[in-house]
Amino acid sequence: MELETLKELGLSDGQISVYEAVLELGISSLNKIQEKTGIERRNIYDILNKLIEKGLITYTVEKKVKTYQCTHPNKILEAIRKKEQLLKKLENQIPQIKDLFNSSKPTIRAEVFRGNEAMKALLNEALEYKESYWIGGNSGVEKTPLKNWFKHWMKRRMEKKHLMNDLVDYGTQLESLSSTNLEKHKKEYYKYCELPKDLESPMVILIFGNKVAQILWSKQSFAFVLESEEIKESFMKYFNYFWKNPW
Repeated sequence: MELETLKELGLSDGQISVYEAVLELGISSLNKIQEKTGIERRNIYDILNKLIEKGLITYTVEKKVKTYQCTHPNKILEAIRKKEQLLKKLENQIPQIKDLFNSSKPTIRAEVFRGNEAMKALLNEALEYKESYWIGGNSGVEKTPLKNWFKHWMKRRMEKKHLMNDLVDYGTQLESLSSTNLEKHKKEYYKYCELPKDLESPMVILIFGNKVAQILWSKQSFAFVLESEEIKESFMKYFNYFWKNPW
């Protein structure tokens, strides 16, 4: 039996191995546990004591010999319920955390997002707003490991009715979004317009809220993000200068 998910309750690999061994052996001596797990004797003592503290294992002493056994699995269920309660409490505190985060922010704030997981977090944050503005060769994301994830992101964007204003490099377009299919654009909350030919750039600019993200799509994508209302308004002037409403 694989019990790797016990890590979610704070158990280490060694603790999981020992717990699993005792679970399979039943009432077990230290020697049997060592044979089953291959863990050094001195380490097993420490691990067993940790599991006893967690209430997952008990022991008995008979004729000066100590044997170990697992407590009822309901103890794990109890730990799960306790963690769920703590996570729910933390979830309820998110509005307060956001208030503190927003109150302590400087006038101009800079962040670096490096790697695909960081980029996912950045794009997911954009969906918290009603619309976003994109400048440059955004189709470049379709040549990266984020390609399939980006398709799912586009679906969630449509479900949230988040309007994507896409000012793209000349002659480029997102997959499945033909530049001439304006009816489909309306249904999918998407607006499209092209930059002049001589303004092609490998960098993409994403604007949402008061943030301006300068993105380079690659195997491990990268973004430099500035948060400032003044800077955002400056970039929006650039966006609006080239934008022609296609609807």
